[in-house]
Amino acid sequence: MYQLAVIGAGPGGYEAAIRAAQLGLRVALIEKDALGGTCLNRGCIPTKALLHTAEVYRAVKEGAALGVCAKEISLDERAMFARKDEVVRGLRSGIAQLVRANRIDLYEGEGRIEAAGRVAVGGSTVEAERILVATGSVPAMPPIEGIDLCITSDDLLDGGNLPQRLAIIGGGVIGVEFATLLTGLGRGVAVIEAMDRLLPALDREFGQSVAMNLKRDGAQVFTGARVSRVSRAQDGLCVEFETRGGHASCTADAVLCAVGRRANTDGLFGTHVQVEMERGRIRVDGRFETSVPGIYAVGDVTGGVQLAHAASAQGIACVEGIAGVSSGLRLDLIPSCVYTDPEIASVGLTADEAKAQGLAVRTGKALMGANGRTQIAGGARGFVKVVVDAKSDALLGAQLMCGRATDIVGELNAAIAAGLTRAQLLRAVRAHPTFEEAVTEALEAVEGRAIHAAPARR
Repeated sequence: MYQLAVIGAGPGGYEAAIRAAQLGLRVALIEKDALGGTCLNRGCIPTKALLHTAEVYRAVKEGAALGVCAKEISLDERAMFARKDEVVRGLRSGIAQLVRANRIDLYEGEGRIEAAGRVAVGGSTVEAERILVATGSVPAMPPIEGIDLCITSDDLLDGGNLPQRLAIIGGGVIGVEFATLLTGLGRGVAVIEAMDRLLPALDREFGQSVAMNLKRDGAQVFTGARVSRVSRAQDGLCVEFETRGGHASCTADAVLCAVGRRANTDGLFGTHVQVEMERGRIRVDGRFETSVPGIYAVGDVTGGVQLAHAASAQGIACVEGIAGVSSGLRLDLIPSCVYTDPEIASVGLTADEAKAQGLAVRTGKALMGANGRTQIAGGARGFVKVVVDAKSDALLGAQLMCGRATDIVGELNAAIAAGLTRAQLLRAVRAHPTFEEAVTEALEAVEGRAIHAAPARR
């Protein structure tokens, strides 16, 4: 008998399995598809690999326009997707090696929990003292007429080519990342979002800036727009939607449904296993244990923040708790990253969230137009904002829209987790020319002392 059986080998599952093995537990890992889960095979990694190609393609085209390259620039989509597949295969191979090196038994097939401590996999049964569910999520498809004509992000990434014209239903993270990819390749894009701005779950300024940048790159952006119908048209697919201004429509070669993802629990539980659910998601307590003792769940399948690094952190914290090890992870500090142009990252509280909690705060903001590295890279509009406690001066949150924002946010996340103050962060000298210099500018701007900002008029 195993001490732990993990169902799902995505970030939440395979990292939990490895940590459990490191802590001396005998572990079984069950996966019906490919190691790495959605993130590696149909999500984070392939999307970012294609976005990197689009970034390089755009940079080369801009260089050609400046006379740096005299040859005509063309895009080989077959090579672009081949490179994406190469990256995925390499990382997947690395996970397989880690699973073997940690002496984790891998079972290939769909896991079905028949009872506490028993999982059916194909024609065999895996018995374990505890079971951890990390089955992730799948694309959600809303009840819209003609929704069956739409594709999902999985389809787009596996298709081997990208449409010349793409309509995207949903302006959240998935929608704006694919919009960035397609506009970067010079394709036609229309984004249709039901809320009043793009990226509605993040800081308001992010959505406003992303919309401006996408429009600058030729995309159509419709907010406050509810899709009513998708149908076939003579020259593609027609998307009809209602806006405050009335009925509208757009035509595209393909329509991507990117309204979110739902918990992947289909076929997971046998008829005699009654795990408490909430709106299709598995309910867990503070230790990630479900209503059935001995069965745990982490990641997208539990709802909440649907991010790979959140699932990984939850999985590690869960098995450390099972092994009796106190985890020091701050699971309330999960950075959000969006790979637009420029990148977006956020961690901790926004000023509005802090005020809603009754906290007195001070804020500082640095515009990237004054940043040398941004000018060198020909970057788009952006900023770095910080939120600090007005009494203690401790950093409470940060919002970044700049080059390499997804890398820089790690410094600020660590600072919040450690309870560092603005003054302590200002002790560090940040290199020049870098995007990260804007962190210093934002911290100084809290007291109106940013070097590269004109003083406010008195």
